[in-house]
Amino acid sequence: MPVISGFIAGVLFGVGLLLAGMADPSKVLGFLDIAGEWDPSLGLVMIGAIATVWLPMRWARRHSTALLGGVMQLPERRDVDSRLIGGSLVFGVGWGLAGICPGPALVLLPSGYWQAWLFVAAMLGGMTLFQWIQTRRGT
Repeated sequence: MPVISGFIAGVLFGVGLLLAGMADPSKVLGFLDIAGEWDPSLGLVMIGAIATVWLPMRWARRHSTALLGGVMQLPERRDVDSRLIGGSLVFGVGWGLAGICPGPALVLLPSGYWQAWLFVAAMLGGMTLFQWIQTRRGT
């Protein structure tokens, strides 16, 4: 059941990204271009996403098991450190340069949009490099 529910959640997420325009790099770049022809519509999508998850997160914090019986896994750390700031900066710069982030890039793969393939390859390379560095550091 968890695999099926995960698949359904992934499909709904992908459809939501497409409907919201989050998989359209020009729309995303229009949102990020606050000094030019700014398109605030993705800000409304983000506000809608926050509003949608607010009640379920409040519920999740009060329970130790998920609806399907699995262990509730919420982030334990709430501090801001250099890794969080650095990761946020890398994510933001990548989003601004490419106009897509990991979720929309995966949604775009079947479309034949070659830039999505390049983005995903670079993303996987970055994840592999990060794991390699972490292994070398012993953390």
